[in-house]
Amino acid sequence: MKTLASPVLTLAFAAAILPACAQAGEVRGNEGSVLQATPVAKFDEPWAMAFLPDGAMLVTEKSGSLFIVSQSGEKREIAGVPNVAYGGQGGFGDIVPHPDFAANSLVYLSYAEAGKGGSIGAAVARARLSLDGSPRLEDLEVIWRQVPKVSGRGHYSHRIAFSPDGKLFISSGDRQKKQPAQQMDTNLGKIIRLNDDGSVPPDNPFQQDGELARTFWSIGHRNALGLAFDQQGRLWDSEMGPRGGDELNLILPGRNYGWPVVSNGNDYDGTPIPDHSERPQFEAPKAWWDPVIAPAGLVIYSGGMFPQWQGNAIVGGLQSDGIVRIAIEGDSAREAERIAMGTRIREVEQGPDGALWVLEDGDGGRLLKLTPAEPKSQ
Repeated sequence: MKTLASPVLTLAFAAAILPACAQAGEVRGNEGSVLQATPVAKFDEPWAMAFLPDGAMLVTEKSGSLFIVSQSGEKREIAGVPNVAYGGQGGFGDIVPHPDFAANSLVYLSYAEAGKGGSIGAAVARARLSLDGSPRLEDLEVIWRQVPKVSGRGHYSHRIAFSPDGKLFISSGDRQKKQPAQQMDTNLGKIIRLNDDGSVPPDNPFQQDGELARTFWSIGHRNALGLAFDQQGRLWDSEMGPRGGDELNLILPGRNYGWPVVSNGNDYDGTPIPDHSERPQFEAPKAWWDPVIAPAGLVIYSGGMFPQWQGNAIVGGLQSDGIVRIAIEGDSAREAERIAMGTRIREVEQGPDGALWVLEDGDGGRLLKLTPAEPKSQ
């Protein structure tokens, strides 16, 4: 019999600035935080953002557009984006600059890619971002694909993160097929580790399980929509469970996280799934939610603007209509605060000055800068 958790965590430059983006307002957390939310720009179904070394942002729209955006809200569209298989949960996904972007101008992008007979799979490509004249991607090269491409338009995951030592990590969702997450001849339901050119590091953990498995860092994942490293170089993911059982995981090499054999939620049709506690051979989440928050983008905060949050995980919540702050203490995690935003939050990133930046989900989704609210004068 599955035991339900409480709603609180159980461990747990041409375009003009739109007039509608001019007003700022306060947002509040349930533990006393008060933030100033300043709208900066609007997008149609934004999915991801990343900062360049000069403080400009790259922002993706799910339908297949990429923009470079100044912190004052000026937007320029970037040409050369590959065709995306748009629909359902699929389309243009993540965007991340190379750690040495200032020297090589490389960016990495993920997207849903059409295959034969209506099949689809996520792909990751790298390209050179040229900002001379009209911004554009050049020399685009696909360096990774989901294998195999399958039917359906869900659970691509396709988040990208670079480790402190320059390795490329990719979250590969189970594509709503469940069993592939436990199979070694498919890269669905896995966390992938590659060199920055797409080649396979020889020290990946699954060296004896076939050529494809040599790319795996961990297995047994469902739909990891957040991927981030902490200041100690540890990798975390925020992962959607089924009906209940959303997770924050500490991702360790060679570990099996159990999906679909175990979950702290049940299947959508009500079929029980054993909890992690019933199958200790699988790696359990460090924090989990039931009811769900539908976690999306993830950042481990390290800035000085919110010093009390250093080392906390900040997760965008789609179902919870806000952001969730999670305190990480050693290998344990617990929910520390929910900050109500009044709408689905797709992405969260830390800016160069320590501000938090979030993307609202859906048509007209705003890019918001979050800073500490000024104290009220008496």
